[in-house]
Amino acid sequence: MERKRNPWSWIPSLYVAEGLPYVAVMTISVIMYKRLGISNTDIAFYTGWLYLPWVIKPFWSPFVDLIRTKRWWTVTMQFLIAIAFACIAFSLPTSFFFQFTLAAFWLVAFTSATHDIAADGYYMHALDDHEQSLYVGIRSTFYRIATVAGQGLLVILAGFLEEKSGNIPMAWMVTFGCLSVIFLLAALYHQYILPRPASDHAAVEVKASTVAKEFLETFKTFFTKRNAVVAILFMLLYRLPEAQLVKLITPFMLDPIDKGGLGLTTGEVGFVYGTVGIIGLTIGGILGGMAAAHGGLKRWLWPMVCAITLPDLVYVYLSYVQPSSMFVINACVFVEQFGYGFGFTAYMLYLIYFSEGAHKTAHYAICTGFMALGMMLPGMAAGWLQETIGYRHFFVWTILCCLVTFIITAFLKIDPQFGKKNS
Repeated sequence: MERKRNPWSWIPSLYVAEGLPYVAVMTISVIMYKRLGISNTDIAFYTGWLYLPWVIKPFWSPFVDLIRTKRWWTVTMQFLIAIAFACIAFSLPTSFFFQFTLAAFWLVAFTSATHDIAADGYYMHALDDHEQSLYVGIRSTFYRIATVAGQGLLVILAGFLEEKSGNIPMAWMVTFGCLSVIFLLAALYHQYILPRPASDHAAVEVKASTVAKEFLETFKTFFTKRNAVVAILFMLLYRLPEAQLVKLITPFMLDPIDKGGLGLTTGEVGFVYGTVGIIGLTIGGILGGMAAAHGGLKRWLWPMVCAITLPDLVYVYLSYVQPSSMFVINACVFVEQFGYGFGFTAYMLYLIYFSEGAHKTAHYAICTGFMALGMMLPGMAAGWLQETIGYRHFFVWTILCCLVTFIITAFLKIDPQFGKKNS
């Protein structure tokens, strides 16, 4: 029997590997296109469409459940993501870079969405119920660390290369080349380190009729679960404020003061999210996981809802005051990232809670599909809304949207024992 590995040896790296492609597609692409001269409206619209693979991934999640193991899918997708990032890097110096890189980002998105299905399913197979609750904070923290590091450290690298070379496409080419190498190393590491849980196995016999039957059964059992309608609305609306904020935060920081922004440089934006943001996020995520493991999801649900919504007020403050002090800006980002790390724990744990039972890997993929849809649609319209009403009113609007999060959360039904130790 294989020796049980410490979850710390693979959970952090696995969820960094899950988070990096997502932030590359959703956030780094926004900054890169901004630096390459693409308009804010086009950036928000076209990168908004890149959410689609995460929205529709439930339609191929049954295949991941039936064919090969979750471990095999996870490692294989990491190799393919390394290739996809290399495609982006080599597309940048071309005269049709916008079309070519968008196509390459689509490749990253579809491959990454498949990786998400496998990695999230693997997490549920490799850990028991209490371990899932205990490590969900670690899991979400390192996922967010990947996103923050991506839009922080990688952006700092790109900004440094821009300044030194004066060649913006080359700077981003090197940055995405580095991402390709990172994923190649991650795939090799996980091929060695990931445990092989007995429950993670392929279907004994796979036929077309079997796949069709399992496909239909997967969706039938998901939508007929108890309180499914409320659960789906929660998945769609819990992050409604963030869905709109995420597309405009970096343009807000990069835009000059006279256009309502903060006038930061690319390197300064990277520094804010790559240092202070990581510290706040890490502390918030770890404390969130510890709280859920000891008190249960139900007990900590409302504090976590407050944590993920109310700190968005910092952007209202920043847009009205437009401070020049990096200390003030960093403090605001710390508060927001801490709140997000703490509050996002409840969201991820609820998805696990609702997915429990037969077909849990596919059901979790369906949950994250609804989560992605909840990010995609508001995000696509956010650019137009911001240009219409300005940054100040836009951030006030996102605070009003927090009321939707509170209302839908009030209708959730959760087992008080879920996630508690010895539950």
